[in-house]
Amino acid sequence: MSKSKSNLIKGTLILTLAGFLTRIVGFFYRIFLSNAMGAEALGVYQLVFPIYSICFTIFASGIQTAISTLVANELGKQRYTGIMKVLRNGGLISVSLALLLSFFTYRYSTFLAVHILREPTTASSLRILAICFPFCGITSCINGYYYGLKKAGIPATTQLLEQIIRVLAVYFIAASAGGGSLKVTCDLAVLGIVFGEIASQLYNVGSMFLNKTSRNIRNLSSSFEALKTSGPMSMNTKGDGLTRSLVKMSIPLTANRLLISILHSIEAILIPAMLKKYGLSSEEALSIFGVLSGMSLPFILFPSAITNSLSVLLLPTISEAQSAGQNSLIERTSAITIKYSLLIGILSTGIFITFGKEMGNLVYHNSLSGDFLVILAWLCPFLYITTTLNSIINGLGLVHLTFAGTVLGLIVRIVIIIALVPMQGINGYLLSLLVSQLIMTIFGAILVIKYIHPPFQAMEVIAKPGIIVALCSFLIHQFYLQLPAASQSLKSVLLLCVLILCASILLMYMTKIINSEDFK
Repeated sequence: MSKSKSNLIKGTLILTLAGFLTRIVGFFYRIFLSNAMGAEALGVYQLVFPIYSICFTIFASGIQTAISTLVANELGKQRYTGIMKVLRNGGLISVSLALLLSFFTYRYSTFLAVHILREPTTASSLRILAICFPFCGITSCINGYYYGLKKAGIPATTQLLEQIIRVLAVYFIAASAGGGSLKVTCDLAVLGIVFGEIASQLYNVGSMFLNKTSRNIRNLSSSFEALKTSGPMSMNTKGDGLTRSLVKMSIPLTANRLLISILHSIEAILIPAMLKKYGLSSEEALSIFGVLSGMSLPFILFPSAITNSLSVLLLPTISEAQSAGQNSLIERTSAITIKYSLLIGILSTGIFITFGKEMGNLVYHNSLSGDFLVILAWLCPFLYITTTLNSIINGLGLVHLTFAGTVLGLIVRIVIIIALVPMQGINGYLLSLLVSQLIMTIFGAILVIKYIHPPFQAMEVIAKPGIIVALCSFLIHQFYLQLPAASQSLKSVLLLCVLILCASILLMYMTKIINSEDFK
């Protein structure tokens, strides 16, 4: 196994494990919030995130990816001084932007709440949220540095630590303030985000001094700087060129993601507004939005911990292979990641269709969340594979193409929301999700086929797994229906979901759909 592929698999496993642990903690947190806040307050809480998403995109998202890519390039050329300059300059740019956005978000929180989010009660939450921007900027830059080194342990721990601190902070503050009633407000939930971000930033900064890899790179960087300044020899690491490359790479990435973030924000803000046009009251619209975005979608996104982790490390791996002219490695890596992203999507669809209603009822005590889960289950294959396809194309340096596909899908989604939600209610939005995600997936697949030509067998990757998962899901659900009512508990549902997963994987292995050679 090549070192690059070994690092990809190892890093993916680390990030996936952290992602699963983070999402498990997040699930209990969502259950706690849904009980402590109620669906309407949860909907108000979810409305804060469009502003956060736009700001994060400006001060961190593109810069993190640029740092990751440039650090990987500098490491490949053994230019250790360049690695530290990329991190330092990227961090300076990110924190400067974050401080500026913190000021404007805090200063104009009332305007944003009333005129943009159209929910005045979010103003105080926005002021609290603005505090964490600089901490997020530092964390994202250091994570980008470690992704570039293909050292996923620190970012994985950071991710988990942030979630744990967030949950504990909210729980203990709520317990202290409520005298045991655990009443959580939107402001308190946002305050938990701030505590989590500060803790993860402190851990990340500490890792730069304690982590062995970072210490070695800093020492090598210092040695090169000393040689450069102590003699006539030229040790030019092209620091100014690196800064220009960082800015040149991060600006289009940020601009692209900013437009996408704005479109996502428009989508989130439109949903309650269009539901009101459908005839619902403000409370009913926010409640449905809270159930969908705060209860059902986190379930659907849970398995994406694997594909998201894979995609984060897939980009620098594809980029490195392309710079080395290893086209066969690109084809092989792309084919395997596409295959397993589809398998994860098919397995998830089977589980959510089979037990979606039960999960909604037993976890959140909300039948509507279960109905949403069954409908959204069809999103899973398209959702997970699109993430992988886009990461492959981005690794080839064709970011503008994935950007075009995403924008097209989101514009179609917004048009459908405006056209159908006032007539069909939330079902119009669910349809918009399915149609737009299908468009993004087809667009990404066309690009990958055009530029990479990975080997792909639809019968082996889609048809056979689909039949196996459908058969296992049907038989196990029939067994569940035969259980006495007292035994139809959350524990039994989760155990049967694991049984569907294990039985399907075993049959796929026996039929050689899953092949041990893929991991060699």
